[in-house]
Amino acid sequence: MEEWLARTEMLLGAEGLKKLASARVLVAGLGGVGAYAAEMICRAGAGSMTIADGDIISPTNRNRQLPALKSTEGLSKAEVMGARLSQINPGIKLTIINEYLNDDRMTQILAVGFDYVVDAIDTLSPKTYLIRECLKLKYPLVSSMGSGGKYDPLRVRIADISETTECSLARVIRKRLRKMGIAEGFTAVFSPEKTDKTKILPVRDEKNKASVVGTISYMPATFGIACASVVIRDLAGIPR
Repeated sequence: MEEWLARTEMLLGAEGLKKLASARVLVAGLGGVGAYAAEMICRAGAGSMTIADGDIISPTNRNRQLPALKSTEGLSKAEVMGARLSQINPGIKLTIINEYLNDDRMTQILAVGFDYVVDAIDTLSPKTYLIRECLKLKYPLVSSMGSGGKYDPLRVRIADISETTECSLARVIRKRLRKMGIAEGFTAVFSPEKTDKTKILPVRDEKNKASVVGTISYMPATFGIACASVVIRDLAGIPR
């Protein structure tokens, strides 16, 4: 056991740490939620990670996204996060996928095999496809619902997708999945806090987005940390 993991071992035990070290984790999406999830999983000692995002860092990311600094604007989120994770754990087996994931590419990536998948994608079609394929392959999955328009971190919940409420993203995801015959079967991180509709604005000429939602610095991080907690506890054998 390496010195930097000593306190993690104190909590999880040697066997729990060993399970994490042998685990293969995919984090899809490295925005406000996914980057925090990836970092927390890395800091807990995951031995092998694949991180995927085709986006670059923009000034509007700086209010909530972990890799977003003035100095990193215009750089790849995946590459910046990859460099960061390698500094946390130089021994990690890291695969960096700097691209948007269409259905065919996602199928190729998932074929590698994973012990856990974090869905932090915020675009409906690839998000739904990833969920469906993970269920088909029987990969453990935690999926983040919408953190925008929320204020209270203490209202964030972890539950089966069938139990999600007061989240427009979760509602649309449930509707799409029901058409595929899927009503339950994976963990979602969501908040039942109601969103003020005046905080949602339509956008034009924005790739993969019809609207933007006001977001505060700490809420995506809270969702990402909650996602990471699911992965870490399940892999280490800690009841939740």
